[in-house]
Amino acid sequence: MPDTRAAPFLERILEVTYTVPDLDLIESTYTRWLGYRVTERGAVSASRARDWEAPALVGRRQLALEPAHGESVVLRFVAEPLAAGWQALKTFGWNVSEIVVEDVDALAARLAESPFRIIGAPASLTRFPMIRAMQVVGPAGEVLYFTQVGADSGLDLARAQAPVGRVFIVVAAGPNVHRLFDMYAAFSNAIDPPVSTRVQVISRANDLPADTLHAHGLVKLGHGSLIELDEYPAVASSRTLPAGGLPVGMAMVTFALQGQAESTLLRGAAGDCIRLVGTNQSEGNR
Repeated sequence: MPDTRAAPFLERILEVTYTVPDLDLIESTYTRWLGYRVTERGAVSASRARDWEAPALVGRRQLALEPAHGESVVLRFVAEPLAAGWQALKTFGWNVSEIVVEDVDALAARLAESPFRIIGAPASLTRFPMIRAMQVVGPAGEVLYFTQVGADSGLDLARAQAPVGRVFIVVAAGPNVHRLFDMYAAFSNAIDPPVSTRVQVISRANDLPADTLHAHGLVKLGHGSLIELDEYPAVASSRTLPAGGLPVGMAMVTFALQGQAESTLLRGAAGDCIRLVGTNQSEGNR
């Protein structure tokens, strides 16, 4: 008989995990300039490292941050000396966290004197002018997109609950965008197939002409969130993976998976770590 069971559904983003060389700099920058608050400090436990399939990280310092309003997406940073020098937009794997904000122009003015470096000034999107976004590089080479979603956008996207809200889009990249989608074929989430457009921050980071086209598509999640999958140019390279650790930089994204009982770690076509946690697991088991 045919298998009539429905494919599982990726519901929302729970956590974005970075490995970084300087946790103190991350804490001071994110709390002062973004208004994030510390929710956890300490060392990586053996059970967490086991879930991550990263035994070398047992005992490493870690730091967890959340938006001021307490929205339920965690940014977790783990100490990793080998992450020094990593720069987003130039290597395959997870590259960008996109964060919803109340007023992107006001935030740009505030960050002008901060450790965040603006690489794309606030601008309205061509297809959706009610959405304004800017792009910045953070203290560990991480790239954040800050996006203001207008109330009349008509799109099912998150709204900010604080001046700087939660991560609502995560971006992974690889040499072939179609292969990136293979990972998500097992889920019932709707997709927007890849299209090619100009993406200036990618072109600038890789020393390409401004009119270079880059292919990208979407996997639609619940809770106003998305996964964006990008095709990076041939000059991009694979991510460093320390022995027994996680990829340097933006290392892993954890998603809620409808109906799953235990956590599972998958690895995408570009080496991106994808952790799935069942919706019936408690917060303490994440």
